Amino acid sequence: MLLLEKFFKLKENGTDVRTELVAGLTTFLTMAYIIFVNPSILGDAGMPKGAVFVATCVAAALGCLVMGLYANYPIALAPGMGLNAYFAYVVVKGMGMPWQMALGAVFISGCLFLFVSVFKLREMIVNGIPHSIRTAITVGIGLFLGLISLKSAGIVVANPATLVGVGNLHSAPVILAIVGFFLIVALDKLKVKGAILIGILAVTVLSFFFGGNQFNGIVSTPPTLEPTIFKLDVMGAVSVGLLNVVLVFFLVELFDATGTLMGVANRAGLLVNGKMERLNKALLADSCAIVAGSMLGTSSTTAYIESAAGVQAGGRTGLTAVAVAVLFLAALFISPLAGVVPAYATAPALLYVACLMLRELVDIDWSDTTESVPAAIAALTMPFTYSIALGVAFGFISYAVLKLLTGRVREVRPVIWAIACVFTFKFVYLGAG
Repeated sequence: MLLLEKFFKLKENGTDVRTELVAGLTTFLTMAYIIFVNPSILGDAGMPKGAVFVATCVAAALGCLVMGLYANYPIALAPGMGLNAYFAYVVVKGMGMPWQMALGAVFISGCLFLFVSVFKLREMIVNGIPHSIRTAITVGIGLFLGLISLKSAGIVVANPATLVGVGNLHSAPVILAIVGFFLIVALDKLKVKGAILIGILAVTVLSFFFGGNQFNGIVSTPPTLEPTIFKLDVMGAVSVGLLNVVLVFFLVELFDATGTLMGVANRAGLLVNGKMERLNKALLADSCAIVAGSMLGTSSTTAYIESAAGVQAGGRTGLTAVAVAVLFLAALFISPLAGVVPAYATAPALLYVACLMLRELVDIDWSDTTESVPAAIAALTMPFTYSIALGVAFGFISYAVLKLLTGRVREVRPVIWAIACVFTFKFVYLGAG
């Protein structure tokens, strides 16, 4: 106990071992849904679900350990929602890239993230991107995630006459997904710990009675990582020119991580003069987790906003993150349970996350059309083209063009011109694929 006190500076942060461990358990319960959702999403990309399950748990544990032991913040990390969907449904299924190449793109983006963290270039990049575009990326991913979740639930289906249509609302999967969604929202509103996880498990249990699901047990030895570990194809990702894919991974990782870290730290009262004293260490932990995750066989790892639940429970130091890491490792032994979770059980969780991401719309200045229109274009393009990359590209290009045409060139930072030019060059000479 004395060692923990000295290492994590518990008294200095107004906490103790018991409080930190309870906070770790609280955080884990609120984000444990990822061990069910991530294998389901990446499995749609052809990746072995068992190996992805192990990679998810191990990558999350590694990220949490580095965050806790190196940065000493009560912030947990795991493969992020949104980017896993982009990885599976856009890069692999939409663009026809092998998942090994997609992992290579994640690895490259992680290395870029590591580079800007080590050389402290993060502030220059983040400050150079207008707030409206940053917000649009979050909102667009939310819309994209919403479309995917409704499709997984069977509520939205393809229709040759109208592009999309409504599915069979009388089918068991659709009904169970709707029940799960309302259950998750209600429980979360009532501040029930682990609301998303409870909703997923409830629909999974009901699927055995109404959806024809098969039970394969709860506990077993973890599946092997062999099918995915070190299977990333970095050279393949470079050779086919996945520049736009890498850029999307990198930008979303950077903004999502920075925003989440600052938000959770603020709620915990850990900001000094409005800044995180160890922000660079926290970003290094995040970037290292991305690189490690790509090697293990999972999409981008990021800081989780659900860490705020642990902070609410009293977590103030890295001991909270270390506790989360231990729980993720313990979760390795419930792989059979993760394997029986159907897509329509995780769809409600995706839809709820999507709804929460749309609240960022209030931060856009709708009175200035040179800000709001590019943001709207970026957000709307993502679901309608089934591509986050195209949404980001159109957002940057339209922002630069509108500022240029309205005589407000000075408002555009150099990084915006650079990104807009890169995307324009790609569209003109390489196509939009």
